[in-house]
This record gives sequence, structure tokens and C-alpha cells, in this order.
Amino acid sequence: MKYSIQQKSFTEKTNKPDTEIINILMVDDLKENLVALEAVLSSPRYQLVTATSGEEALKCILKQDFAVILLDVQMPGLNGFDTAKLIKARKRSKNIPIIFITAISQDMEHVLHGYSVGAIDYIFKPFNPETLRKKVEQFVKIYHSHSESLKQSEWKKSIELEEVQLKLNRTTVDLHKNATLSKVIGETLLDTIVTFDERGVILSVNPVVQKMFGYFTEELIGKHLATLLPVVKQDGERMDFLSVPSLTTFSIGKILEGVAVRQDQNRFPVDIQIGKATIEDHPIFVCTIRDVTERKEIEKMKNQQFHLLKRVVEERTLDLLSTNEKLKEEISVRKKVADDLFVSHERFKKIFEASPCLMAIRSLRDGRFIDVNRTWLDFTGYEYELVKDRVFDWALFTSMEENKLDLAVFEEDNPLSNLKVTYQSKNGELRSGLLSTEIIEIQDEACVLILVNDITDREHLEKEMFRLDRLNLIGEMAAGIAHEIRNPMTTVHGFLQMWKSTSERLSPEYIDLMLDELNRANSIIKEFLTLAKNKASNKTRQSLNKIIETILPLINAEANLAGKRVQHQLEACPDLLLDEKEIRQLFLNLVLNGLEAMEFGGTLTVTTYCEEESVILEVKDCGKGISADILDKMGTPFFTTKDQGTGLGLAVCYSIADRHQAKINVESGNEGTCFSICFPLSPEKQSLNGEHQ
Repeated sequence: MKYSIQQKSFTEKTNKPDTEIINILMVDDLKENLVALEAVLSSPRYQLVTATSGEEALKCILKQDFAVILLDVQMPGLNGFDTAKLIKARKRSKNIPIIFITAISQDMEHVLHGYSVGAIDYIFKPFNPETLRKKVEQFVKIYHSHSESLKQSEWKKSIELEEVQLKLNRTTVDLHKNATLSKVIGETLLDTIVTFDERGVILSVNPVVQKMFGYFTEELIGKHLATLLPVVKQDGERMDFLSVPSLTTFSIGKILEGVAVRQDQNRFPVDIQIGKATIEDHPIFVCTIRDVTERKEIEKMKNQQFHLLKRVVEERTLDLLSTNEKLKEEISVRKKVADDLFVSHERFKKIFEASPCLMAIRSLRDGRFIDVNRTWLDFTGYEYELVKDRVFDWALFTSMEENKLDLAVFEEDNPLSNLKVTYQSKNGELRSGLLSTEIIEIQDEACVLILVNDITDREHLEKEMFRLDRLNLIGEMAAGIAHEIRNPMTTVHGFLQMWKSTSERLSPEYIDLMLDELNRANSIIKEFLTLAKNKASNKTRQSLNKIIETILPLINAEANLAGKRVQHQLEACPDLLLDEKEIRQLFLNLVLNGLEAMEFGGTLTVTTYCEEESVILEVKDCGKGISADILDKMGTPFFTTKDQGTGLGLAVCYSIADRHQAKINVESGNEGTCFSICFPLSPEKQSLNGEHQ
């Protein structure tokens, strides 16, 4: 019962998460090297212990256990090699892996000396932090695994001792024999324990044999020791088959290497230690068997690392020879690059000075102007000496809201391209230009290349051309409206002459006809004034969707009266600079045209959405479509396909769109016609005051 309870407690303990802190010893006489090692290996799982001498390191090892030791070779007093010898000479610390860290010598003889005194690895300064971290992690894993194995082994050994004690208590006849045997077991207990006689016949085994070899204890009683240990290394480096007389005569108290075999015939390396006791004049031998597979793997890894290091040294030698040749080639290449850079510099200087655009190079670090070209000086009126290498506050303003540009912010976050700006010359004149910037590097200093294309003269010319175009348009439209108004005036004039000559009262039908003609003339004049007005638009930043939503009830009512339907899909869009009255008129004209184009039961679709840098308003009907020859004349004043139309509705729409810098696209086919109005999102493309109106 006692044994089962203890086994349960051990199981619960081993299932708990591992929170053990691993100790790592770092030995170096230079504190800065210890600080560097602490920075590389810093981890909540490690307790980093430092020592500045070999003597201090030995004291630390006496106080606590370590998973790995990082040991500097060159130290005053007790150097790394001597310290390693003393560490390996102590029973408690002989199995701690030692990694030498040195910068003094990489000779093979020096490296072999390090391995001979017990080093498990050899790292040269300057070392790769990631490589060192990975190696330490592997040794920590091995230490952790070995610690768990030792804990479990010690626990099982304690259980076995308790069983032996229980059997001794129950057996009074063999009390002296079992007491003597228990003493030998206590002195030699490590892993599997086998007792055998002088013939090699197994008398007893401890329960660990089942885990290590796969046998139950009762299966081995009476069998020969060679069942478990067929091969033992007894003389020098030679492996021989097990000889019990030789083993019991010459190997008592020694630790021997051997090869053990499990029940499944798998072989593994072991360490063997033989103890002897005499009970009632009969010799009894106790053999402890320890599995050293893990140690052999470490030794194999050490050998592999040694051969790898040797190969790396050879490869490094070849690399150095190759690097020497490459350096010679690089010197030649650099000379050629220097010549090319000189030619490139001369080309850039000529382009910079000959450019018709204003060009300046400005430092991003302190804001000073490194250089400006002749065009910049001519347009701004400043002298070169007042600008060169000076922190010069050049006044640049956006053309829309006239906000001053902070070049430092714009340059670093997002280079500009053709941003319309105004700049001030020395005499106070404001000129217009298109600003572009580009980040460049000059002699390891971050700079910005500022380029301004002056468009002041071009703007004056465009305004004059626009004024002349409007005068020409007004003349053409005046001729058109005179023709359109003459028809209703002729009708009214004829009826009035007829009434004057007959002196009879005009019939109500004639009066209604004259009123219709006068209303038609008034409608033509009103739409003409809308088309040709030259006032500034009253634009404010507002939602296109809200303007449409306020008109939709009126549109739905109009559609229901005609037996038609209006469908809308309004997506969330950014606010735009809009004249609400003009947008309402534009929307109403397009919607009413769409309703008139459809037959009974048709559906008109109104959609808004964002696409790249634009907000799109679409009005799509399901009518018969518009022929190609009529599409070419869309928007021409007084051109209409309606019997009672004036031909100015679409012309007004195009005029409103132009005042908002928007574009109208028309697509028509057998399934209907779609009018798309594209409003620009970019503030540079929208005007608060309608610049060209």
C-alpha cells in the first residue's frame, strides 16, 4: 500500500508543467563580455550566473548545479583550460558541458587542447548571437531531460530500497545476508542492479530492468549474465565477449564500457560497475548497468562539430584567398565607378542649369537650400548668394485654399506630383506653377528635389481664350435663340393682326394658343439664361446622397402617376463641393428625361458609388436607347427629339457639370440608356468659386 501511494504522488508531480529555472554559468574576466553574453541569453527560463575568474567559477559550482558553462580561455590567474580540468576532476561537476569562448587563437592545436581538457564545443569571438543561443538551448534541453531521468531513477531506486527493507523485515532467517547485500546495493545503486554468482547465473534484478531491457524480473532469474551483457570492453579499447571469471577477478570496483541487448534484440551502450560481497562464505557479485546512449550521442555530436570546425577552417582559408582576388577586382571596379560618377555629376549639373523649370535642392535635415538653378533665380528675383546654403522660407501656397505648404511634411510622407501652387517672388508678385518633389540622397544626406513648372503666362492665355470662346458661344446662341423665339412671336403677331383687322373678339382657343406660344418663348429664354449665366457657383462641402434623397419623393410621385417605378442604390460617399440648387436641376433633368424615355411599367435606377478618385452618379432607364447619330449631338443647344422640347435641358446639365469640374458619360443600347456623372474627389480638381465661370 505504501509503495502504490508513493507512485501516485510521483506521477502527479511529473505531470505538472515544468517551471524549473535553469542555471547557466558565464565566466569571463571582462565585464563587457559578460554583459554581451547576458544580452544574448537573457530569458525568463534561465538564471544567468557570472564569474570574473576561474576561482570564482569553482566556488559557484560548489554552491549550485549548472546546465552549461560558457568559459573564456584567456584569463589572469587560473585560465580557462586549468579551470576546465578542475571542473572535470570533481565528481559533482564532471558531466557539466563546457563551451569555450575565445578570441586569442583559432589554431587546430589550440582547439584540440580545449577538447582534451573537457570542452564540449568551441566558439570564436566575435560569435554569432543566434548560433550561441541555439547551442545553449540544445544543452539546456539535454540537461533538463537528464535531470528528469535522474529524478525518476532516484525515486525508483528509493522504492526498490523500501521493498528490500520490507522483505528484510519479513525474513528473519536471512537478516544478516540481506543486510550485507542492502549495504552493497546502497553503495553501487545507479540504474539496473543485477546480482549473480561466480558462474554468472543471475540471482536477482531490480524492477528497472523491465524499463531498460523489457524483461520481467522473474524471466531473468537463473539465466546467465550474458543475456543482458553479451559484450564488455575489458582490455584497452577492444570489445570482447563477456567472461565472468575475468570480470569478477580483475574488474571489481572499476567502471567498464559494454554493449547491452534488450529483449527485442536492440543493442545500446552501457557503463558497468561490479561490486563483490561474501555471504556465509559464498561470493555474491552485484552489477550496476547504466544506459549511456545520451552521453554517446553527445560525444558523437562533439566529434561531428570538431570535423565541421575543421572543414570550416579549411573553407575559410579558401574564402580568404578568393576574397583577396575579389578585392583586387573591386579596386578596379571602384575606379571605374568613380569615373562614371564624375561624368554623371557633370550631366546632372548641365541638365539642372539648362532646365526651363524652377529647380531647387533642399536638405531634409535642416531645411537649407543646397542649390538652385538659373531659372529659379530669374523667376523669383533672388540673388544666388542669398539662397545658397541658407535656411530660406520660400512662400508656397496651395492654389485652392491658399494654405501655406510645409515642405518638410509633404516631402517625407509622400512626394508631390504636379500640385497646383502659387509662389511669391522677391518683389511680392504671386505666380502660379505645378509643384513636384522627389526624395534624393547627396553625399549620404537626405534631400528633396523641388521642381516648379511656371504656368502663370499659360493661365493668362487660357483665361483670355476662355473669354473669347464665351463671346463666340454667346453670339452663336443669340442667333439660335432669335430663331427659336421668332416662331412663337410670329404666331402671336398673326393673331393680333387678325383681331385688329376684323375687330372681332378672339376665341378662347386662339387666346390659349397665344399664351402657350408666349410661355414657350419664356421657357426658352429662362433655360438660355441658365445655360449662359456667368455668376459664381454657391458651392459648399455637402453630401450628394442627401441632395438626391430630398428629391426622391417628388420623383417617385411623378413616376407613379405615369405607371413607372424608380429604384435607388445610394452607397456611402465622401462629401463634395456642390451647389445644391444646380445639382437638383441636373438630377431632375436627367431623371425626367429617363422617365419620358420608358414605356408603361418601366424601372428607372439611380445609383451612387465611389470609384478610385471619383464619386459617380448614375441614372439608368430601360427605354429603347439612343441611336449613334443622335448621341453625337447630345448637349447641343436647341437640339431635341421631343415634340414640345426646347433642346436646352441637356445643355444645361453639361453646363452645370462643367462648373463642378465633372464629366458626363453616356452609354446607350437596346436595354436602355445610362448617364454617368463623375465628380472628382481630389481637392485640386474642385473649385470653391468656379474659377473658369
